[in-house]
Amino acid sequence: MFFILLLPLTPVFAKSEVYHVPVEKEVEKGLHAFLQRAFKEADESGAKAVVLEIHTPGGFVNAAGDIAKLMDETPLRTIAFINKDAHSAGAFLALHADEIYMVPNGTIGAAAVIDSAGNMADQKANSAWLAQMQAAAETSNREPKYALAMADVSFALPEFRAAEGKLLTLTASEALKVNYSEGTVSSLQELLVRTGLDGAEIVEIDVSFAEQLARFITNPVIVPILLSIASLGLVLELYSPGFGVPGAMSIVAIILFFFGHLVAGFAGYESIVLLIVGIILIVAEFFLPGGIIGFLGFGAVILSLLLAGANVAHMAYSILAALLVAVIGMVILMKFFGKKMTMLNKMVLKDATDTEQGYVSNVNRVELIGREAVTSTPLRPSGAIMLEGERIDVVSEGGYIDAQKKVNIIKVEGPRIVVREVL
Repeated sequence: MFFILLLPLTPVFAKSEVYHVPVEKEVEKGLHAFLQRAFKEADESGAKAVVLEIHTPGGFVNAAGDIAKLMDETPLRTIAFINKDAHSAGAFLALHADEIYMVPNGTIGAAAVIDSAGNMADQKANSAWLAQMQAAAETSNREPKYALAMADVSFALPEFRAAEGKLLTLTASEALKVNYSEGTVSSLQELLVRTGLDGAEIVEIDVSFAEQLARFITNPVIVPILLSIASLGLVLELYSPGFGVPGAMSIVAIILFFFGHLVAGFAGYESIVLLIVGIILIVAEFFLPGGIIGFLGFGAVILSLLLAGANVAHMAYSILAALLVAVIGMVILMKFFGKKMTMLNKMVLKDATDTEQGYVSNVNRVELIGREAVTSTPLRPSGAIMLEGERIDVVSEGGYIDAQKKVNIIKVEGPRIVVREVL
């Protein structure tokens, strides 16, 4: 009876939660890992909604696609709170939320695909992006022409300052007017009131230090820089005596690379095992002949990097860039500092058997010229003579000379001793 009396009171003590998640800086793979954790925690706690506070200039298309998929698959109510800009990939993510709210000075748009050189992407990439923007708008029951105008300058909307040649960017009032926003709010608290979530407990999900570091490390711009530092550090260490700063740089760069990709969820322990095996094989190559072990070790290291990366194609480009840096570094070191480098000098044979050190390929016996000897074998035209009990290999000046004939040594050219029959 006691428990029965308590049952009706239970909901009174149950408190609903709203997860507040920041979406800031660049949209990249590390952000996807952070949002994946946030959505998982919110789902497991039975949260009523997830509010994504967006303030981003954009980012990478592939990362935005993965995050959008994550938002589409979650059963939770998702609300995009644009405070203050949702540009490029940020606009794309906002369109995948169930609702969009903006601060009065917020903007959404300018979502063209830009390549690494800062230019508009090629036709193939732009076409795919336009299709994704259109699908995002249609899925959220919004007029797709505005999403297309955000992504392509050929879609002109002069009434919104988007004449041909300019991308569309909507202000908060304009977004509300064309149904690209459910409302304009000045704060998170006002948003909760407008969405019927006032009174809910706000759970702040912040990016941990490890996730911040992972987001930085897994940035597609940082990855090739890290790998280049690792490869160049290794080259410098091989050319330097003992173990010093270059080797430490190389080790730290590799550790940071794998740490960031492990935290972001891209690398598994199999890539770490492959890396360790590869390093062991490369070290073993210094002590075992053949070359095959070193080749296998190098292959294992490359494979471990490819498996750890968020994108195999991008990792391949990053590895090629790092190898190019290593080769250029090695050439510069050998050309300008070769004589000062000591470690590899111990591995390379530099001694020469030259005449200055007393080495000769043969004894040039010029003292034999003019001496008379007897042939011990027939000369056809080569054979042997006997001179004071010493057998010497010679050639005749011309034709055949029979054995036991007297000959005169007329020329000595290195190992070639020429004789002429005495008539």
